[in-house]
Amino acid sequence: MNRIFNTTRPDNVNLEYDENDDSQSNSDGSLQSWISWFCSLSGHEFYLEIPEEFIEDEFNLTGLSALVPFYNEALEMILDIEPEEISEDEQTDNKEQKIDTEQVAEEEDDGFWKETPRQSRQIGWVDPNIVEPYAAMLYGLIHQRYLVTRNGLRSMAERFSNEQFGVCPRVYCYKCPVIPCGRYDEVAKESVRLYCPSCLDLYCPPNPMLQNIDGSHFGTTYAHLMFETYAELFPKPKPHIYQPRIFGFRVNESSRTGPKMQWLRMRPEEFTDQDDVEEDFGKVNQWQPA
Repeated sequence: MNRIFNTTRPDNVNLEYDENDDSQSNSDGSLQSWISWFCSLSGHEFYLEIPEEFIEDEFNLTGLSALVPFYNEALEMILDIEPEEISEDEQTDNKEQKIDTEQVAEEEDDGFWKETPRQSRQIGWVDPNIVEPYAAMLYGLIHQRYLVTRNGLRSMAERFSNEQFGVCPRVYCYKCPVIPCGRYDEVAKESVRLYCPSCLDLYCPPNPMLQNIDGSHFGTTYAHLMFETYAELFPKPKPHIYQPRIFGFRVNESSRTGPKMQWLRMRPEEFTDQDDVEEDFGKVNQWQPA
């Protein structure tokens, strides 16, 4: 049974994917997977395509069933699994099993945290348009976990070295590559941010479409873990910190408009020549994983 995925973006643009469209086919003639389709959408350039083997491993999905509504349906949509038809007898069994599970949980509640059991399948047919946002939410949370794996860190390191996420807008960072990250691991708290390892600061993506990405889909960990893993990618300190001047004279720090806390941008090591700065970023751009 062929399905059509409809997604309404925050900018009220309707995106449709029809599995009957030959343009959505892969080179081998097979239909495009949901994961490839999702990552190819405009504004989703930051995402990695997660291997299905990682998603099929239930250990990697621990705890997500309690966070994502329509969990089973969303997972099947991500993995391109056709929904099964549920008979009336199975619907009755699901109702009874749900009631028994809730009763047992109340009786055995000892105050300690326990893994919430996977949600039972929703009774009856569920509109794909309802499941689609939750499938994107589930994929984003899985994406956050995949990024801290060895393959995830390696892929993001390669993309960072190729400047696929852009460069820092700060002048004295000398076009240092940036990498997407989030300030929170919880869903729907803030959109994605760009982290600059040179000035150690966060910036909003220049493209408004990218600002619609949830920051939790990248999380707070992987970007810094990547620089610990691939230390050669971390840029060296820069020789310049901007100094405000009026007619050539420095503005005093005690002035209302004077520079405050400049020492926060200072680093232990200093460059002695501007050529060292350009040479350093040349090495970053030529980085290749071992």
